[in-house]
Amino acid sequence: MNPFESLGLKHDGRSLWVLDQTQLPDAEVWLDGSQPEVMIDLIKRLAVRGAPLIGVAAAASLATFASRGASASDFAIACAALRAARPTAVNLMWAMDRMKDAVEPMAEAYAIFTEDVRLCEDMAAHGAALIQDGEGLLTHCNTGGLATAGIGTALGVIRRAHEQGKHIHVYADETRPLLQGGRLTAWELTRLGIPATLITDSMAALLLRDGRVQRVLVGSDRVAANGDFANKVGTYGLAVQARFHGVPFHPVAPFSTVDLACPNGAAIPIEERDQAEVRGYGALRWAPVGVPAWNPSFDVTPVELVTSLVLDRGVFSAEELKVGTLARLSTAPPVHGPMGSLPPPDFLGHQIGEESP
Repeated sequence: MNPFESLGLKHDGRSLWVLDQTQLPDAEVWLDGSQPEVMIDLIKRLAVRGAPLIGVAAAASLATFASRGASASDFAIACAALRAARPTAVNLMWAMDRMKDAVEPMAEAYAIFTEDVRLCEDMAAHGAALIQDGEGLLTHCNTGGLATAGIGTALGVIRRAHEQGKHIHVYADETRPLLQGGRLTAWELTRLGIPATLITDSMAALLLRDGRVQRVLVGSDRVAANGDFANKVGTYGLAVQARFHGVPFHPVAPFSTVDLACPNGAAIPIEERDQAEVRGYGALRWAPVGVPAWNPSFDVTPVELVTSLVLDRGVFSAEELKVGTLARLSTAPPVHGPMGSLPPPDFLGHQIGEESP
């Protein structure tokens, strides 16, 4: 495989390495994800996460496995096991379906990586055009370079607006129970030099009420054919609050996240994770041992609460989504964003040739 690097993933031509996101922000530890059984464990325990990155990482692991002499039957078994590692994020299924039929797995995995970089650039260009100078922006979970092979989905839009010189301020939800906003998004925003404030999830409504947020941008793990979408749990609540306060609400996702076989949000499978994640984090526990807990990893936001969906193929209103626009887009050629072509990011998430923040 051609060597490649992103913020959370890198391949040296022989082995695949992933940044262990469970150890951020305190330690940057790289783990070998070359073996599919190891990658499955990394995905399940969220060492590698983010719908687009999961697909890219699984494809690269499978390709590396093939390059090391895996038989056709072992390749097929590993592909199926990777595909089932997390049930909600459709990018994983999309990537594994491509790899299953690939004549040259290494070339196909590299293509999936480079395509995701391009998709991120197009989403950023389309979405940044919505953001006005001086806006306060609210985001949830982590949607940046740690969640993709490129600069990100919702956080990529925010980054591009910042790079365009727009004076923005980001409010990042802590994102319980696993604190992806507090641990990961705050880490990325700090590295990029973007003005930001961390809040707990329960504080978002106050910001919206007080007029400190003019736009909400979130990611997506699966978009149904009608525009309903699943994202990190807590997103639905933000959408309800944004609608009540008259604040635009935008999911941002690559077209690989669209599942046209899923008619609406009710058909999206929602992963439920270990109850222990709600009772504490890491070695710290704040709830009584054994107290019952409910831990859906995602929730579904209906298209009626969406102002517009930002895709790599453009920006589409809820009204457009409701009348089948996503199905028509599936047969149309991609439309690149107005910023034009940019080089892929290096493993720190910076554009090649630019100074680190």
